[in-house]
Amino acid sequence: MAAAAWGRLVRGARGAAARRACSSGARARAASAAAQELQSSGRGRFVLEHAAPFSAFLTDSFGRQHNYLRISLTEKCNLRCQYCMPEEGVQLTPKSELLTTQEIITLARLFVKEGVDKIRLTGGEPLIRPDVVDIVGQLYKLEGLKTIAVTTNGINLTRLLPRLKEAGLNAINISLDTLVPAKFEFIVRRKGFHKVIEGIHKATELGYRPVKVNCVVMRGFNEDEVLDFVDFTKDLPLDVRFIEYMPFDGNKWNFKKMVSYKEMLDTIKQRWPELEKLPCETSSTAKSYKVPHFQGQISFITSMSEHFCGSCNRLRITADGNLKVCLFGNSEVSLRDHLRSGASEEELIQIVGAAVGRKKKQHAEPALMSFPLFQDGLQNPPNSKQWGHTFSHWLTLTASLPKQKGKASMKNKIIGQLFLPGSHPAKQWHVATGILQTQLRGYCVFQKDPNSTFDTKCLDASVGQVPVDCQSKEAYSGSEFHTRDSGSCTKVPRASDKLTHTDEEGRATMVDVGGKPDSRRSAVAGAVVLLGEKAFRMVRQNQVKKGDVLAVAQIAGIQGAKLTSQLIPLCHNIPLYHVEVSLSLDEARHAVVIRSSCHTWGRTGVEMEALTAASLAALTVYDMCKAVTHDIVIQELKLLSKTGGQRGDFSRV
Repeated sequence: MAAAAWGRLVRGARGAAARRACSSGARARAASAAAQELQSSGRGRFVLEHAAPFSAFLTDSFGRQHNYLRISLTEKCNLRCQYCMPEEGVQLTPKSELLTTQEIITLARLFVKEGVDKIRLTGGEPLIRPDVVDIVGQLYKLEGLKTIAVTTNGINLTRLLPRLKEAGLNAINISLDTLVPAKFEFIVRRKGFHKVIEGIHKATELGYRPVKVNCVVMRGFNEDEVLDFVDFTKDLPLDVRFIEYMPFDGNKWNFKKMVSYKEMLDTIKQRWPELEKLPCETSSTAKSYKVPHFQGQISFITSMSEHFCGSCNRLRITADGNLKVCLFGNSEVSLRDHLRSGASEEELIQIVGAAVGRKKKQHAEPALMSFPLFQDGLQNPPNSKQWGHTFSHWLTLTASLPKQKGKASMKNKIIGQLFLPGSHPAKQWHVATGILQTQLRGYCVFQKDPNSTFDTKCLDASVGQVPVDCQSKEAYSGSEFHTRDSGSCTKVPRASDKLTHTDEEGRATMVDVGGKPDSRRSAVAGAVVLLGEKAFRMVRQNQVKKGDVLAVAQIAGIQGAKLTSQLIPLCHNIPLYHVEVSLSLDEARHAVVIRSSCHTWGRTGVEMEALTAASLAALTVYDMCKAVTHDIVIQELKLLSKTGGQRGDFSRV
């Protein structure tokens, strides 16, 4: 008897029995009625005799038995991933509408009684919930529950894991999409890479086998790190799980960013042709492999290219108490509301059973899933429930970030173990340490111009206001000129009448700034890149083959500002404390408009840093678009304003 037939028989009998049950819904009578109806047919008797015992209420109409429950403990997160939420966060559900600890345990107990034997705690970030250890401890007491797992970003893992293990936590998934510290910090807008790595090592030290590391693979961002992640399993008992990006309902995800598992597998086999396939359970979502003699293994979650809906055994409860039978579905049932209105256990079970009964066969329309170009043409609309916010575009990093080659390792100084196998040669841009050293960021925010008919992509720099002096007119008086500041006139020294970077004999020399006082200094520079209509359209629609032009150019500009002293021979090495680069689209001119700003507290200005940032951002735009056309013009590279220093402020009209 096929599983689907069993499911239909159970569903039909269950529905009829439930309808005849009284309003209080006595579960025993409903189950008895269902069994009697099944016994009334020969096929039904066969199913009952040969089927493994499992709750009819958690079995859907396709015979899938749901013994795995995911519970979100919070909507909050301590990271601000570019692709997930804006830097300032999102509007959160009021605390009164979230499940309390007791409500979580009550619902968990209900599901475990019906046959759930695995519960995974998720978020948001579950480990920022203050009572997470207590929740794990109470779940551990539920008879019949075999596995308590958590999916975490790892930031708080090292601190909490000993207590969580003692409370009963026996499985861990850690999300980590990159092994490059600078890339990590850029994408999540927070520091913490080394805390995540430390958490992974702590989990292995405490005996978790395996420690699962979830890596969502995104073309143009981290597909070049796949081999590094495989190498990461060489000396550690990890299961690195490469996950195909899953578009949520409403997500404007560019389908070209999805990397299929077959593509990843081919890449890995070129490096390790001896890769072995491992056996897996029927309900497993992962296709597992292992490099012989490696401690760990790798897996692929083929959620898009080869969906596993047919064996799905998962249900989800959101932080506000809604039951979701499918991550991709819009259908939700508020268990919280029924629980708070006094529904009995039997009534709750029937509500759950009805929701499970409505679960669809798969998470996308059959026509779409079977379409020949599905893998290259997937473009589904994020369920705002996930974070309550939708971006019009996903930020990605592309080929301008260094390819991860070689086998250099970095030392984890905190716990004295090696990590990052095969990553970032130091000679390539110093990207691994640059952002971390200078504590600066350039944030990417995608906005829509309300006065325009198309989406304007703007990497907002939030440049501070720079005072404009004397309406940009300087009135020279002898060796001084006057500037107007807040209605008053200030005397500042006149510009030098000789070149400052040459000695008395005309040879190049570096200016000695040792005697100058420290002061706050800033500079803003700009540039314009004229692309032409075709290239402009492709940049606007993010169709350039090399990837997201504006995102990569922004990174190049920021990196350039920090490397100015290495590029311009006589520039001082300045400890910048903030750099911002913005790129916006000018439709009228078919141009990318670049603005950069640099800030420091020191003895010399940052004009060159701002100009270098704008220059490299412009050159990167050219480099990424030159395959479309060489008729690209970089113009208007100039200093727009500066503040601080003995020569006073400057502003260009």
